[in-house]
Amino acid sequence: MSKTGQARVLTPEQFGHLLSVIRERRYPEKNTALVQISFKLGLRVQEIALLQIKDVAELGPDTSGQRSFKLKEILALPAAYTKGADALRRSKSTYQRRRISFSVHDFHQLVQRIETMAKAGAEIKPEDFYPEVNKHRGKSRDLPMNDAALRTAIENYLAIRLAADPLVKKTDHLFLTQKGGPYSPNTLQEHLALMQRHWAGIERASSHSGRRTLMTNIIHDQKKSVKVAQKIAGHVSPSTTLIYEEPPEESLKEALQDAGYQYVG
Repeated sequence: MSKTGQARVLTPEQFGHLLSVIRERRYPEKNTALVQISFKLGLRVQEIALLQIKDVAELGPDTSGQRSFKLKEILALPAAYTKGADALRRSKSTYQRRRISFSVHDFHQLVQRIETMAKAGAEIKPEDFYPEVNKHRGKSRDLPMNDAALRTAIENYLAIRLAADPLVKKTDHLFLTQKGGPYSPNTLQEHLALMQRHWAGIERASSHSGRRTLMTNIIHDQKKSVKVAQKIAGHVSPSTTLIYEEPPEESLKEALQDAGYQYVG
């Protein structure tokens, strides 16, 4: 699913409906926390899947089988969690280059080098002359957790989580599947889409809808600068954030309706 044009931006009414539907399903505290983090902090699916308890809360001592905690004011998201950072330790060198660019100076030097090697009878392999790949290493960011609904959702979920397992460690994953293991990004992506599309019946909603809805709200509703949205989203380049300057679907719908009212045949 394309992030730039397909993920649906939810209206406040749709978001409220989604939360009400979640409350009628199994594991409402966990699923509410998942949705709140997605829509209120704009985290990517991989980032949510990698969250540890210590990222959102300070754990107290285990006293008589009860574990206290204090929610943090700021989520300090490590660079290792972010897109392209290989935080899952699963990336392989499957990248195949399709385009290579050189400056005029570098290209001139390269031709001279190849010419010298050819005259010397050396074996010439094209891949030996490829420029290095500039890999995206991920970008850390600090996200204030001051939204009341967000904090309540995380607190409710953590209270249930710690009551079920007082021996939980601060480095344990924040969210666990029904089987008790951490979510993979793919599994979490499917779960977020399931809640929105099938449970709440919101067409074209996806795991990216929370992130896209937040960015659209910041740029179009709050009229904040692209720099603010870029910082929250963790985009390396502002050109990526500019994608969200596209008017939301509801704005297009209203514009067409207003035009229709004025031009009645």
